Amino acid sequence: MQEREKLSSRFGFILLSAGCAIGLGNVWRFPFITGKYGGAGFVIIYLFFLLLLGLPIMAMEFAIGRASKQNIGLALKTLEKPGTKWHIYGPFAIAGNYILLMFYTTITGWLLYYFYSAATGAFVNTTPDAVNTYFGALLASPYKQIFWMILAVVVVFAIVLQGLKNGVEKFTKWMMVCLLFLMLALSINSVLLPNAGDGIAFYLKPSFTHLKEAGLFEGIYAALGQAFFTLSLGIGAMSIFGSYIDKKNTLAGESIRVIGLDTFVALMSGLIIFPACSSFGVEVGAGPSLLFITLPNVFSKMPGGLVWGALFFLFMAFAALSTLITVSENIVSYWIDCKGWTRKKACLVNALLIIVLSLPCILGFNVLSGFQPFGPGSGVLDLEDFFVSNLLLPIGSLIFLLFCTNRYGWGWKNFLKEANTGKGIKYPEWARIYVAYILPVIILFVMLKGIIDLIF
Repeated sequence: MQEREKLSSRFGFILLSAGCAIGLGNVWRFPFITGKYGGAGFVIIYLFFLLLLGLPIMAMEFAIGRASKQNIGLALKTLEKPGTKWHIYGPFAIAGNYILLMFYTTITGWLLYYFYSAATGAFVNTTPDAVNTYFGALLASPYKQIFWMILAVVVVFAIVLQGLKNGVEKFTKWMMVCLLFLMLALSINSVLLPNAGDGIAFYLKPSFTHLKEAGLFEGIYAALGQAFFTLSLGIGAMSIFGSYIDKKNTLAGESIRVIGLDTFVALMSGLIIFPACSSFGVEVGAGPSLLFITLPNVFSKMPGGLVWGALFFLFMAFAALSTLITVSENIVSYWIDCKGWTRKKACLVNALLIIVLSLPCILGFNVLSGFQPFGPGSGVLDLEDFFVSNLLLPIGSLIFLLFCTNRYGWGWKNFLKEANTGKGIKYPEWARIYVAYILPVIILFVMLKGIIDLIF
C-alpha cells in the first residue's frame, strides 16, 4: 500500500470541497431556475432547504472519509460492522463519478469553445438568429465537440497527474481565487449597466408574488431539488477530501464554510445575469438556452462586450473545470487505494477511458440524435444526467444517512464522535431524529417525484 497523500492546508480543503460542489448547477441552473420561479422569493426557500438538506449529508460524507482515511471504494468497508454489506455501494458511487464525467466533459468543452469564440469576437455585433445558429452548428459537429472535450480532459488529468498537493490542490486554489475575482468584476459591470435596477430588484427584493404566479408547489419542489443536487452529494466526491484532512476542526463547521462558498458563487452568478438581462430586455426565465444563446446576445449588445463575454465564459469554464478536477481526483484515488496503481498509470488509463466514455454524449446531438430515451427533444446527455441526478445522488445520500444513523451501520455515536472532533460548531445530538427518520423521507420524495415527472 502506497503512503497516502494529505492536503497541505485547511484553506486548500475548503476550496477543493467547494470546487467540487461549485459547477454548472450554481452558475447555470441556479440563475435560470431562479428566473423561472420568481426571483428573491425562490432564493429564500432555496437557502432554507440548502441548510436543511445539504448540511447534514455533507458533514456525514466528510466524517466517513476522515474516519476511514479511504476513498469511498474502501471507506464503508473500513467502518462497517463485520458481516454487513454497506461496502457494496462503494463501486456504484465510483460509477456515479464516471457517469458524471461522461457528460460534464462535453459541456466543459462547450464552455472552452465559447470562451475562445467570445475572445476572438465571434459574438460582436451579431444577430440573435446568428447566435442561435452558432450553437446549433456546434452541436451538429461531432469533430469540433470532440476536440474541445479532449482538450478539457487533457487539461484536467495533466493537473491531477501532478499529485494532490502540487496538482489538484495548487491548481484548484488558483482557479477558485481567479473565479471569485472574475465574478466580482462581472457583477460590478452588470449592476452598473443602464436599466439594471429592475433586474436587481427582481433578484434581491423579497416577494412571493412571482413565485405564486409560476406555481407555488412547483417552485418549492424546484428549490428543494436545486438545494439537494447542487452540492454533488451521494457519490463520495466529498468524502475523498475528508480522507485527506486532520482532526483539528469539527465537520459541521467545515460543511458550513463549504456550503457558504458554494452558495456565494450561486448568488453572485445571479447578480451577474439578472441585471444584464434586465438592461437589454432579455427574458430571465429562458431556461437552459440562457447560457449558450441568450447571454451571447446580451454580450453582443453590451459596450466592451468582447471583453465581458470572454471573461464570463472563462468564469464558467473555471467553475466546470474545478468540478472535473475534483471528481477526477476521486476516481484516480480509487485506483491508487483499491488497486495499488501508481498515480501516473491511473491518470493515463482514466484519461483515455473518459475520452471514450464521453463520445456517446457528443454523438447524441448528431449521429445518434434519433436515440430519444425520454421522448422528443431528449438525448444521451439527458439519460446520463438522469442516472446521476435522479438515481445515484439521492440513493447514495440515503445510504450515507442510514449508515451514519443506524446501529447496523457505522452508528450515530461513532458518526457524532468523528464529526464533533476538533474545534468549531458541533453537530447537535438532538438532530438524530431528523436525519434518521425525516430527512430520508424528503430524499425519497425528491427522487420519486423526479422519476414520476420524467415518466408522465
